Amino acid sequence: LAQGTRTQVERQGSYFIMGHAGQARCSRHFFSNKRKQASVKKVKKVQKAAPLKKTISPGSILILLAGPFRGRRVIFLKQLESGLLLVTGPYGINGVPIRRVNQAYCIGTSTKVDIKGVDCSKISDANFKGDEKKKKDAKSESSMFA
Repeated sequence: LAQGTRTQVERQGSYFIMGHAGQARCSRHFFSNKRKQASVKKVKKVQKAAPLKKTISPGSILILLAGPFRGRRVIFLKQLESGLLLVTGPYGINGVPIRRVNQAYCIGTSTKVDIKGVDCSKISDANFKGDEKKKKDAKSESSMFA
């Protein structure tokens, strides 16, 4: 303790070093009576896909609220396994490509489009994962000076 500027206070088996004007600066704790209990391993629950909002159904028009395409109207195609929504512009009309969107950042509208001829069964979350090799090559030194 430095020349009376700090006082040592004992509370329930632990020591606190007090600063000026009662500011508690807890630098060390000594718990003499407590033993460390064996930690119980918790099993992580599998995250389920969030249920769709009532206003969202395949073919409905959504308005995006965030991201580079905010304010754009897109067509909802399907919900992916991760819970994200698969939407498209279509790209030729308003420049929005096929992309995943969180439904928290969408507003559903009452307008619907017929999408019976569209086959979305082949599109999944795996299609949106980037190649790891491309990322590693981009970070390598040889590509930096090439």
